[in-house]
Amino acid sequence: MNRDQLKEIFLDQKEAFNRKKGLIPREVDLERYIKTSQVVIISGIRRSGKSSLLYLIKEHIGYSDKEYLYFNFDDERIRRTTEVMEQIMNLHTELYGQEPTVFFDEVQNIPGWEKFINRIHEKGYKIFITGSNASLLSSEISTSLTGRNMVLKLYPFSFREFLEYPGRKYNPDSLTSSLKANLRKDLNEYIAIGGFPLVVKEKDPEILNGYFQDILYRDIVGRYKITQVEEIRQIAVYLSTNSSRLFSYSTLQKISGIKSTSTVKSYLEYLSQSYLFIYLNKFDYSVKKQQMNSRKAYAIDTGLSGRLGLSFSRESGRKLENIILLDLARKGADVFYHKAKHECDFVIREGIDIAAAIQVCWELTHENFNREVNGLTEALDTYKLNKGQLIVMEKTPSLPIADSRIEVVTAGEWLLCIKS
Repeated sequence: MNRDQLKEIFLDQKEAFNRKKGLIPREVDLERYIKTSQVVIISGIRRSGKSSLLYLIKEHIGYSDKEYLYFNFDDERIRRTTEVMEQIMNLHTELYGQEPTVFFDEVQNIPGWEKFINRIHEKGYKIFITGSNASLLSSEISTSLTGRNMVLKLYPFSFREFLEYPGRKYNPDSLTSSLKANLRKDLNEYIAIGGFPLVVKEKDPEILNGYFQDILYRDIVGRYKITQVEEIRQIAVYLSTNSSRLFSYSTLQKISGIKSTSTVKSYLEYLSQSYLFIYLNKFDYSVKKQQMNSRKAYAIDTGLSGRLGLSFSRESGRKLENIILLDLARKGADVFYHKAKHECDFVIREGIDIAAAIQVCWELTHENFNREVNGLTEALDTYKLNKGQLIVMEKTPSLPIADSRIEVVTAGEWLLCIKS
């Protein structure tokens, strides 16, 4: 690639990178990733703040311009080869005269990037890379960087991070009635618009329409050479509309018009690889049986799924369930659903056994009381647990629960307290 053209792109990108100001600190232990000698892989959905996290790392360390190299490979002006990566490294040395810490953004766009990263890592470079596709974490790449990489999965803002933007503070140990009402109002807003940083900053959910188009065409259609664009879009719409519900391949074939089950399975994998959805298996001690049972899909962001899916008046409880699942995922929990005679939304595995059970509903009513409580108590009995949580938007004092093992907690307070 022409050196002068590459130099212009390089300097343009660095200037734009340094304009990132007023960023919300993320719930990430920066020191842990700064101190490691391994390659740090920051992986997550497009627009979740990966580039901004690189900037926060740069600022936390206090690098001057000559001490770090930043380049974003999601730039249509460059040739997508490892030769360009080499040119960028050489260009930095020419301009600044020293070896930098490397910040490479969206490296999945460069075929063979992992071999190049492995080579410069062996030379002693400190390296941070980001990508918007879970292929960064594939077994092939892990093999290339065996024992040399540390993965950080980045999600859109958590509720706690969402509250940081206007500087709202809540102490879960001293919530008055009025503060609880404000907390519910804030949580309702978070559920509605989601946690993508720019959407939170601008308070403009219309931005999400463009995000989905980018993810669909750049991270899925373009990457996997898909020709049935409308069909995979229909699957995404269905999963968004029916988040937290069981889905089957036959249903997805019917709504999309796709005849091949293997194609549907591939499309589901692509939607997951681009971080649009998280799939939950039914818990079973047999992995084979887990894979045979129907799965549930949860959206990576309730604001995005709200723009993409069809809205129904009774969807609030499912969106709240989605929010809780996302916070469990941020924490790195190994989550399943339980289903026998009754159903429990989440059971969490530690080691080989289930260690916790959580049921989520918008509110306890006379109509849903038995369903929600029986599902949780069945999970507690099945896995011999001493305690389970029932998470609601607001407590219902008129419907006390006799089982002392069940702790009823409001979603706002639960989300304030959980730490990733």
